[in-house]
Amino acid sequence: MNLLLRVQKLTVSYGADGQRPFMALSDVDFELAAGEALGVLGESGSGKTTLALALLGLLPAGASVDCGAMLFQGTNLVAAQPRTLRQIRGAGISLVHQEPGLALNPVMRVADQVAEVLRAHQDLTTRQAWAKSVEMLAHVGFAEASRIAEAFPHQLSGGQRQRVGIAQAIACRPALIVADEPTTSLDAVAQMEILALLRDLQREMNSSLILISHDPDVLLHVVDPRIRA
Repeated sequence: MNLLLRVQKLTVSYGADGQRPFMALSDVDFELAAGEALGVLGESGSGKTTLALALLGLLPAGASVDCGAMLFQGTNLVAAQPRTLRQIRGAGISLVHQEPGLALNPVMRVADQVAEVLRAHQDLTTRQAWAKSVEMLAHVGFAEASRIAEAFPHQLSGGQRQRVGIAQAIACRPALIVADEPTTSLDAVAQMEILALLRDLQREMNSSLILISHDPDVLLHVVDPRIRA
């Protein structure tokens, strides 16, 4: 097994001075091989999003992390310097947000938002980044990618906005995609389309996928059968 990620005894708590800490995660252990899809199932408030943010080094101020190790391609994410984490985010590990309408910048064209990810990790001119962004939008299923590229988030449907979020997430072909409740705000048809897209892209790029959900039926569409336990 080509191990990509190992998390050992991850504990995260939140608390302010003088207040009793609230434990969001306690002694979380799991391993993920390259190319595998893992499901994280839990009810609201169970710490699922905290896990996603911990993997990307994006926990808010006030979070306390205690971890034996959180190794991604040999790098301990808990002990990594901010510069190292910035290099990993987007290129090594990417995040698909639960609410793309909130995650996307409302005053930027969608191609510019995909281009931001590309230019953060690749030596591209503005024109080259725009052209590659259009390619990414086509890759996630937009038939008129050039037109969509010029649009602002409010001009798109919920499913379309989530496709833009996925285009951002795969722009640099990351080794690991973390999808945090990516279908929660979508109708049933859009949900199935987004899940199929994530699974197809994960297989095509041979990336690993962590899919977070409160719905076991969602996970059944994506998670590898041998690691569903």
